[in-house]
Amino acid sequence: MISVAAAWRAVTAMFALNGALFGIWASRIPAVRDHLTLSHEELGYGLLFMAAGAVCSFPVTGRLTDRFGAVSITRIIAVLYTFSLVLLALADSFTLLAAFLFLFGAFHGSMDVAMNAWAAEVEQAYDKPLMSSFHAMWSLGAGLGAISGFAAVQWDATVLQHFLVAGGVVVALALAMSWVQWTSRRAEQSQGAVFAFPSGVLILVGFTALCGALGEGAVADWSALFLRDVTGAAESVAALGYAVFSVAMVVCRLAGGFLIARVGPVAAARGGGVFAAIGVFCVVSAGAAPLALVGFTLMGVGYAVIMPLAFSRAANDPNTPPGQAIASVATLGYGGLLIGPPLIGFLAELLSLRMAFGVLLPLAVLIVVCAGALKRAD
Repeated sequence: MISVAAAWRAVTAMFALNGALFGIWASRIPAVRDHLTLSHEELGYGLLFMAAGAVCSFPVTGRLTDRFGAVSITRIIAVLYTFSLVLLALADSFTLLAAFLFLFGAFHGSMDVAMNAWAAEVEQAYDKPLMSSFHAMWSLGAGLGAISGFAAVQWDATVLQHFLVAGGVVVALALAMSWVQWTSRRAEQSQGAVFAFPSGVLILVGFTALCGALGEGAVADWSALFLRDVTGAAESVAALGYAVFSVAMVVCRLAGGFLIARVGPVAAARGGGVFAAIGVFCVVSAGAAPLALVGFTLMGVGYAVIMPLAFSRAANDPNTPPGQAIASVATLGYGGLLIGPPLIGFLAELLSLRMAFGVLLPLAVLIVVCAGALKRAD
């Protein structure tokens, strides 16, 4: 077996790539919205196609991962995911944007399932709490992707130029770093329902992940617009909303293994819910960009450990194969990450963008209530 450092580096490269591509897209949503002159409601509908693509991909990828192994599926999807990012820059109508968002969401969701299955294999093989650090690299990648959007705006790069250069660089680096000899578990037959929905205690695990992921998705796709439209920030400053959120998640996820070992998964999740609630309150009450940026930072702190804990719990479920368990939790968890943005868009059209963000406050409280489901199974 290869060293733990080599295995960690390979998996984190895939997590960083997945986050970077998502962050690159998120940082240029205002530019795409303005180019196609979309309303909040229309953008929300477009993002719903992205969510639909992800949810449709989860059960398929869970079965493929169990059948052919997480490593090969992760690498193949990484290339397809990058290609779908470039397609988004080519959309010249709402119809094309919706179609390309469906593909982008499908490959994003597929890679989430496959790379988390690979991460669970590494965590179990070396018996170390590594899942939080893997997700830290996702957040780091997302933050760097968002920062690339800030740089692209400063350099007057078009969305297509930005997506081609940034996407090409990160996928090449990630594939090179991930090329290690790792043999994934395989199952000749994958049992279970066609639609990957959790059962038993995994329902609560998935719902807890959903509450956190809805917040993550909202910040990813709406923080830039919130800062620009609600607080009046310049476009370059608006691009920093997701960046500070991601940096906070990186720091907290890197410390997550130590924190979880000290206080346990349940207490860590409950503390996260409290920080997330405080962050949401700061954002919705902000009259200027600085307080909103503080709020996005606190939300990053709060949501940091929720998804890693959910996937780690799912991967260790005694009653369900890892690929299917992760896919089922992802249906709620990462479904929330992608359903959150269109939900915010619909509420913003009905109420206001500020009030739409307020829906995240009770969801943060529900994380505190449901955190007990994240206790590791014996």
